Amino acid sequence: MRLLILCLLPYMSIFLESTFFARYPVLGVGPDLVLVFVAFYAIIYGSGKGAGYGFLCGLFKDLYLGRFIGLNAVSLTLTALLLGWWEVKLFKENVLVGLMAGVLGTVVNSILVLLLMLAGTGDPDIAKTIFAGMVGQTAYNGLLSVPLYIWYYKSSRSGVLRLSR
Repeated sequence: MRLLILCLLPYMSIFLESTFFARYPVLGVGPDLVLVFVAFYAIIYGSGKGAGYGFLCGLFKDLYLGRFIGLNAVSLTLTALLLGWWEVKLFKENVLVGLMAGVLGTVVNSILVLLLMLAGTGDPDIAKTIFAGMVGQTAYNGLLSVPLYIWYYKSSRSGVLRLSR
């Protein structure tokens, strides 16, 4: 059941982003729920498992959206790797950890996407577009991170996302 939920989360996230949340943008952009769930996974399970889950979710997102295949796979992998290093240092029961994961994950991922896009296209004007979207997406992800983290943390400890022993 855990594996099924972990596979459905990116699919449902992209579905909600493109239907429900597209109607309610903040500063012109919607949330990145896939990034939020990858950040939670990395914070709870560490950088190794987080990077693997980030790669798979990013690859799924790339294949689903059909733009720049590999961009999200690399950026989500590196974001999860960086956030996962904090796993042992955090008191994960605190809901502010979820807020920090959502906000910091969004900023780190946006910077990584910018660097990868600059390396791939060489277009310096892409920075304005990415940074303009980063502000709204950071606010949106931060707003959604707290209730989503409460569910995710409880599920990872005693619910459907719990690791079997």
